[in-house]
Amino acid sequence: MNYEIRGNVVPSVEVSLTTGESVFTQSGAMFWQTEGINMETNTRGGLLKGIGRMFAGESLLMATYSATRDAKIAFASTVPGSIIPIDTCQGNFIIQKGSFLAAESSVELKTIFNKKLGTGFFGGEGFILQELKGSGIAFLEVDGDAIQMDLGPGEVIKIDTGNLVCFERSVSYEIETVKGFSNILFGGEGLFLTKLTGPGKIVLQSMNMNEFAAKVRMYIPTSAD
Repeated sequence: MNYEIRGNVVPSVEVSLTTGESVFTQSGAMFWQTEGINMETNTRGGLLKGIGRMFAGESLLMATYSATRDAKIAFASTVPGSIIPIDTCQGNFIIQKGSFLAAESSVELKTIFNKKLGTGFFGGEGFILQELKGSGIAFLEVDGDAIQMDLGPGEVIKIDTGNLVCFERSVSYEIETVKGFSNILFGGEGLFLTKLTGPGKIVLQSMNMNEFAAKVRMYIPTSAD
């Protein structure tokens, strides 16, 4: 499968399919397609898996697009930002809610339960996360710019909650309380930071959508003039 990512502000990914190849995506992500593609919509793995995806911020139903001849199809992001490819042949990745865009049919999108109580409550991602595994390319949509890092063994990075996109299974993920009463009240970063410990690859996003939405709400009139 060949692909090309186009655009800078609200990008899309154009996928070239040969006969028999297929990709799947959440409902509503398709941008355009050429002749020679069949669409099938289902829960992809059963009703329980579909419900699990809903808790993880995705749609209940998934759309699978299969090529009956050489064809192209494009998927677009929903907010200003970036689209990044993830090669699951290089390892399994844990992804944040709502970041999945599309993937080859050889990729499995699995809902997983976050067993750490503190991380589930305060990590910004909740108890439900998603795992990408299999042997193929998946595409994630990123809010703002994507920053990719490779953490060495034992290397630690602490990030603001909401700026995490994905990390390799080998990376340890936990929550750390911000120290200092004045820092909690006036630091502007909230009570908790996300702590990632290597080894493994991580992807961050420069825009925190929750913070962006809060900024926008400040300018929305609360009553009619």
